[in-house]
Amino acid sequence: MPSPALRAGTLAEHPQPTIAAGGGLRLRPWQAGDVQAFLAAYRDPEIRRWHTRQPDSEQHVHEWFEQYRRDWAAEWGGHWAVTRGGEVVGRIAVRGMNFDDGVADCAYWVVPAARGVGVASRALTAVSRWALDETGFHRLELDHSTGNLASCRVATKAGFLLEGTKRSAAVHADGRHDMHLHARISGQPVVTGSVA
Repeated sequence: MPSPALRAGTLAEHPQPTIAAGGGLRLRPWQAGDVQAFLAAYRDPEIRRWHTRQPDSEQHVHEWFEQYRRDWAAEWGGHWAVTRGGEVVGRIAVRGMNFDDGVADCAYWVVPAARGVGVASRALTAVSRWALDETGFHRLELDHSTGNLASCRVATKAGFLLEGTKRSAAVHADGRHDMHLHARISGQPVVTGSVA
């Protein structure tokens, strides 16, 4: 039987790290003081359009933050606030961690005021380096609706190659969507590109 890609305890033995992402961005664990910013982000129509799971109250956000802490302790996921100058401008997560195969998936959003200036791609690049180069994961995946061209650009800019389309794979508010699957693997040279 092959050894697992990551040893149990790799994450849980340490506090969740803060990660520098360049351009004045920092990724840090969510804090109780972030509740209003988190709730406000999910009032944005674009975030609501592409993220069907949404908090509906401050209590709900507190419950999510508590689940995020449990995810780290259980080595299932890491969830970070993307901050600039102390202000929350986005979210990045590495979740669904499979220590046997060394595989996990990524998710992200950025608030309207921080879009179009590379916040999401820098955050995704930084968390990918942490997961692949520092922690020992072998493969990171992410998927997004084929209609979400901005997310496709973020993924490719951060070195996540487009591998294919998962047909009718996710339910959004307006029905089922085909989903693009992207991945980045350990040791892969980052080749960025544009999306047609």
